[in-house]
Amino acid sequence: MVVSEGMPLRLLHEGRWVVSRAWVRQLTGASAGTLARWYAERHTRPEGCRHPEVVHTVGRTHYFDQQAVEAFWAAWQEDVGTGRLGTAGRKPGDGRGGYGGADRARREQAVAVALAALRAEGGYRRGLAARLAREHGGVARSWQRALNEARALYEAGDAGAGS
Repeated sequence: MVVSEGMPLRLLHEGRWVVSRAWVRQLTGASAGTLARWYAERHTRPEGCRHPEVVHTVGRTHYFDQQAVEAFWAAWQEDVGTGRLGTAGRKPGDGRGGYGGADRARREQAVAVALAALRAEGGYRRGLAARLAREHGGVARSWQRALNEARALYEAGDAGAGS
């Protein structure tokens, strides 16, 4: 019998197998946050795709009917698929540090400022991100990301101008 934090992952209760959240995590590969969300939002899902209710508790460990969990997981895979288990509330980004809209507009402005600084300096210099943070506000790490984007534009522009 496998145990988690001193509690078994699976045990026999009233003639049926019950499983802990740790067991469900192993079965599904979902994070603890995703499991908590599935359970919290179970009443918003259709009857066949709903996370099962707690049937037994030992200490602070909740146990669910194993057959119900397996049925839930099969229905979830059919409904949603295994490619995306469901994130714990993250929005999809554009891959460049923003979610679009105002965030991306601020990033574009920061990249433009960084590009102007690169042109004025004749290229990248160590400490440039910290200087931009002091002059324009914000943190050096955010300016470093803006500089990384600006450097790619700067270097592409220089390569294109020389050809």
